[in-house]
Amino acid sequence: MTEYLPLLFILFLGSIIAIGAILVGKILGYQSKNTKNKFAPYECGVPTFGSARIQFKVEYYIFALLFLIFDIEALFLFPIAVNLKEIFAGEPMVITPAIVIADLIIFVSILFSGLVYAWKKGFLKWE
Repeated sequence: MTEYLPLLFILFLGSIIAIGAILVGKILGYQSKNTKNKFAPYECGVPTFGSARIQFKVEYYIFALLFLIFDIEALFLFPIAVNLKEIFAGEPMVITPAIVIADLIIFVSILFSGLVYAWKKGFLKWE
């Protein structure tokens, strides 16, 4: 139980600092008397007009998700690329180079099949 005391102290200190910052902001912050326009949206010096609810096409979200998926792919490939020299140097390791190559081929083939699927479904067409 004593090994958790530093963690509990840090959690307690962090919560005290967070609550203190919120209270200081509430006490010392400017209190507006005009509550009518206080919560009105305002951007770039131009008052808003019309409805703020605009429908976007789903393709934009799918395109963004595909970008994130293939961007994260680079993060997963980075450790292999950095340690490639050590993997193939012949030094005794827990993982053999054959396992690394097999995992890499499986990973890239799954991502490539996802790219082919998205391409055939037409998600990569920007209109």
